[in-house]
Amino acid sequence: MTKIVKKEIRVVNIVVSTSLEHDIPLEKMAATLSNTEYNPEQFPGLVIRIKEPKTSALIFSSGKVVCTGARSMDKVEESIAKIIKSLEKIGIKIKIKPEIKIQNIVASGTIGMDLNLNTLTMKLDNTEYEPEQFPGLVYKLNEAKATFLLFSNGKVVCTGTKSEKEVHAALDMLIENLKKI
Repeated sequence: MTKIVKKEIRVVNIVVSTSLEHDIPLEKMAATLSNTEYNPEQFPGLVIRIKEPKTSALIFSSGKVVCTGARSMDKVEESIAKIIKSLEKIGIKIKIKPEIKIQNIVASGTIGMDLNLNTLTMKLDNTEYEPEQFPGLVYKLNEAKATFLLFSNGKVVCTGTKSEKEVHAALDMLIENLKKI
């Protein structure tokens, strides 16, 4: 395959989980805060949308929280702090500093070259490509515990990693595998 012209990738979404170690009255939250959605018949968690940084979180009555949408850990921490502050408005004081665990990082970028997805499907293991369904090739890179979406224009999306370092390592492995073809 041809030489990689330029590679670039950046984090576009970090999914984290944490526990506030406190029961949360979701009904009271939904009734008091305007930026929430709660429909317990459909889903047991409350959705809270934070404007800045632009994130969303699922909050469960057990105090477990899943936050998504942040592009950096600073923004994740800022979002969790805003959730804790909004809980104070309904009289709930969170006394702990929640331990935040990264569940998934999504990054997107380019490898700066066109890709023949039909050829890649034949020559790479662990691929799925159904152009009638979706224009990208799904490539599971097991050694990196990452999954890539590859597009014919050289754009890539990486998911499944748990740190920015892992994202870059996975991209390097992807490029090495492409060079072999």
